[in-house]
Amino acid sequence: MLSTADALALLLAAARPVTGSETVPTVEALNRVLAADVVSGLDVPPMNTSAMDGYAVRSAELLHGDRCLPVSQRIAAGHPCLPLTPGTAARIFTGAAVPEGADAVVMQEQTQAVGETVQILHTPKPGEWVTVQGADIRRGSVILPAGTRLMPQALGLAASIGCAQLSVTRRVKVAVFFTGDELTMPGEPLAPGGIYNSNRFTLRGLLERFGCEVTDYGIVPDRFDATRAALADAAGAHDLILTSGGVSVGEEDHVRPAVEALGRLDLWQIAMKPGKPLAFGAIRRPRRPAGAKAESADAEAFFIGLPGNPVSSFVTFLLFVRPFLLRLAGVRDVAPRALSLRADFTQSKADRRNEFLRARVNAAGGLELFPNQSSAVLTSTVWGDGLIDNPPNHAISAGETVRFLPFPELLG
Repeated sequence: MLSTADALALLLAAARPVTGSETVPTVEALNRVLAADVVSGLDVPPMNTSAMDGYAVRSAELLHGDRCLPVSQRIAAGHPCLPLTPGTAARIFTGAAVPEGADAVVMQEQTQAVGETVQILHTPKPGEWVTVQGADIRRGSVILPAGTRLMPQALGLAASIGCAQLSVTRRVKVAVFFTGDELTMPGEPLAPGGIYNSNRFTLRGLLERFGCEVTDYGIVPDRFDATRAALADAAGAHDLILTSGGVSVGEEDHVRPAVEALGRLDLWQIAMKPGKPLAFGAIRRPRRPAGAKAESADAEAFFIGLPGNPVSSFVTFLLFVRPFLLRLAGVRDVAPRALSLRADFTQSKADRRNEFLRARVNAAGGLELFPNQSSAVLTSTVWGDGLIDNPPNHAISAGETVRFLPFPELLG
C-alpha cells in the first residue's frame, strides 16, 4: 500500500490541466479558474483620495499662519473638485478626490466649523489621511494570475479595475456513479438489507462545489457487465470518472476488474484510515467514426474509485479528488493549509496506517475527538470542524500538538 503522500503525488503528477477556455461575466465567475492573467489598466485608486471625513489643507500653511481658514469648496466622493485656493480649506468626505495643492486631510473631529470658516485644531503631517493614487493597485500590474480559483473577494478585486468579463478554463467534466444492490434513493421504500444512498448527495454536492460539469449515472447494478458498460459510456465525454463502492476485494466488487478490462489501474489501496480501498487509473476512450468531433484530445479519461463507506468516501474525496480536480482545472497551489492545534484528548491505541480523525475545536482552542471514528458514522463529518492528520504508529497524548485540516480549507 502506498502512503498518503506518495499516493497524492502520483495523482497530481498524472493530472493534465484541461484545454479550452471561455469568457464569462465577472459576476458569474465564482469558483471558476482563471485561464489568463488579469492585468490592471488603471491605478486604484485612480487619484489621491481622502481616508476620512474632514478638511483638505496645505500642511505648510498651518505651521505659522492663521488656523481659522475659509472653506473654499465642498468635495463629495464621485464629484469633481477644483485646485485648492491658497489660504483656504476644502470640506471633504471619505473617498473623495483630494484637490490639487492639498497634501493632507484633517479629520473633522480635530476641527471646529464656524460659519463659512473652519478652525483647525491639529497640525497635520504631509500625507496624513490621504490615500495616494495607486496605493492599492498600479497600472500594468498582474492582480490575479492565471490558475487562480475565483473566490468572492477575487471577483471584487477584478471588478475594482473595471473587469466586466473574465477568461476562465472550461469546467471539468465528471461522470459519477454508485455501485451496490443495497442502495436505495431517499423517497423510495427501504427493502430488507437496504440502505439509503447518502454518497450520491455528498459527492454530487462536492463536485458542484468545485465547479464541475457533472453527469450522474445513478446507481449501477452489482454486475460486471453493467459496471463495464457504465465506464465505457462515461469515458467518451468526460475528463474524470468518479465511482463510489465496488473497489474492494469482495465477490460483488466489480469496479476494479471492469477498469482493468477497459484501461489500467495505477493505484489501488492506500495506507490510510478511513479510505484504504481507493483506486486510480484511466479508461480508454471508445474509437469514434471518422470525422466525428472528439470531446477531448486525450485518448483516455481518468478514473478514481472511492470506497463505499460514507466517511471513507467523503474523506478520500477531500484528500485526493479535491486536489486532483483543482489541478485539472489549472490551479497550481492545491495544498490545503493545516493548523497546529492542541489535542484535548488521549488516543492510546496507535494504528499502522495514517489516520484522519474527525475532530472539532472546543471553546479553549483545543481539539475534541468524535467518540466513534467508524467509517460508517457520517454524523462525525457534520459534528466535526475538520480532520486530524495522525501519522502511522502514533498514539496521541492530551496536550500534544497535532496537525489539523479544517473543513473550510478542504471545501474551499
